[in-house]
Amino acid sequence: MNVSHASVHPMDDPPTGEGANAPRGRVNDIQGMPATLVGLVLRLCQFLFAAASLCVMATTSDFPSVTAFCYLVAAAGLQSVWSFSLAVTDTYALLVRRSLQNQRAVMIFTIGDGVTSTLTFAAACASAGITVLIDNDLNNCYQNHCVQFQTATAMAFLGWLVTLPSFFFNFWSMASR
Repeated sequence: MNVSHASVHPMDDPPTGEGANAPRGRVNDIQGMPATLVGLVLRLCQFLFAAASLCVMATTSDFPSVTAFCYLVAAAGLQSVWSFSLAVTDTYALLVRRSLQNQRAVMIFTIGDGVTSTLTFAAACASAGITVLIDNDLNNCYQNHCVQFQTATAMAFLGWLVTLPSFFFNFWSMASR
């Protein structure tokens, strides 16, 4: 008979009292990585800043006339879609208590964060250069939407700033394997 007895394979008693239903955290998950609460907050901030930049820039009537502003709209659109999809993934992983630390997922997250953060930073820098040109050098703000351009550019920079921790945590996780 192949029955396991407690004397052969001792088993611990299940915890009783308050500790029985306490949520157990995963040991290897550092806050800020995918499937953590801080990681979800970072993704939501990325989405909000990118969506704000996109909406503010798209509400101006003359943004299509400048290539840098069109680039900012495209980069902010990509950033908002990427961040929203990963926020949904993080939410699901948190609800079902799954870890997203397998090698393929971390590599996809790292490459995606690297690409979107680079595109967002380049678009924000280009847009900042154009807004400085319009405002300071040409003194032509009374005919343009300088406040909206500056707001959209600032939102893009803030979106880039909250994308960096996600990229660095994912890159560190990928490199430490």
